[in-house]
Amino acid sequence: MNGVAQFLKGQAKYAADAWDRFWFTPAEPHTMAFIRLLSGSMLFYTHLVWTINLAAFLGPNAWISNEVSQELAQNSYVWSYWWWVESVPMLWAVHLIGLVVIGMYAVGYKTRITSVLSWLIAVSYCHRLISSMFGLDQVNTMCVMYLMLCPAGAVYSVDRWLENRRAGGKAPEPAPRVSTNIATRLLQIHLAIVYLFGGIGKMRGELWWDGSAAWYAFAIQEYQSLDMTWMIHFPWLIALITHVTVFWETFYFALVWNRHTRWLAIAMAFVVHGSIAICLGMITFGLAMIFANLSFISPPAIRATVAWLVGLFRPPRPAGALANQPART
Repeated sequence: MNGVAQFLKGQAKYAADAWDRFWFTPAEPHTMAFIRLLSGSMLFYTHLVWTINLAAFLGPNAWISNEVSQELAQNSYVWSYWWWVESVPMLWAVHLIGLVVIGMYAVGYKTRITSVLSWLIAVSYCHRLISSMFGLDQVNTMCVMYLMLCPAGAVYSVDRWLENRRAGGKAPEPAPRVSTNIATRLLQIHLAIVYLFGGIGKMRGELWWDGSAAWYAFAIQEYQSLDMTWMIHFPWLIALITHVTVFWETFYFALVWNRHTRWLAIAMAFVVHGSIAICLGMITFGLAMIFANLSFISPPAIRATVAWLVGLFRPPRPAGALANQPART
C-alpha cells in the first residue's frame, strides 16, 4: 500500500508541476507582439471596409435598424455602443475615432490601453452587425481579446521605439512575463477548440464522408477566385484533400500539443488556410487564421524570422563601411 501511495503522490506532483509549467512559465513577448502587428492590421482593414457603406450598415436608415439589432440580442449577454448612435454626424465621428484607436493598437502605441479599447470596438461592431458578421470578425475579436491580457506592445511597436529612444538606444530587452504565457495558452486552447468543433461539424455532413466536399468548395463560382475545376479529372485527389482536411481539423488539438507532430499541424494550417485564401477568394479569413496559428511558434523562432525579414529589406551597407569601423577591443 505504501508503494501505491508513493506512486500516486509522485504522479500528482508531476501533474501539478506540469500544470504550473504550462500556465505560469514566463514567456518572451515576441510571438504575441508579432501576432498583434499582423492581426491588428487585419482588424484595422476590416473596420476600414465598413467606411464604404457605413450609413447603410450603421446609419439611421440602416438595413438592420438599431431597434431590430437590440431585439435580436434580447435574452443574451451582448452589448454595443452603436445602439446609442443615431445621427449621421455622430456616426462618422464614432467610426473614425474607432479607426484611430485600432490603428494605434496595430502599430503598438499605448498598447495596454488601445488593446482593451480595440476589443470593445470590435465586439460592438459584431453585436450591432449581427446579420453581417463573418468568421473573420470572430477570429479578429478572439485574437485581440487575448492580446489585451499581455504586454503585446513590448516589441515590434511604437511603444518599444519610444522606450528605446528615451534610453538613448540602450533600452533593456523586455523581460519574460507570466501574463504573456497565460495569454498565449488561452489563444492556443481557444484555437484548438475552434478546430475541434469545426471538424466535428464537418463529420456530420455526408459530403465529408464520401470525399466530395472539397470539389463542391472548389466548384462554387461565388467563391471561385482560382479555377480548380480541372480537379474533376482526379477524383482520388479530391477525396484525399477532403479526408485529410477533416482529419487534420478534428485532431488538430492532439497534433499541435505534441512537439513531434506540431510542425505537421502548423504546416497543414498554412496549406489549408492558404488554399482558402488563394482558391476560394477568402484572403482575409485565410490570413487571420494563419496569424492565430502563429501562437504555437516559439518567441526565439519569431525573433529570428523577423530579423531575417528585416535583413531582406535593409539597404546594403557601403563597401567600405566595415573597414572604416573602429576595431573591437
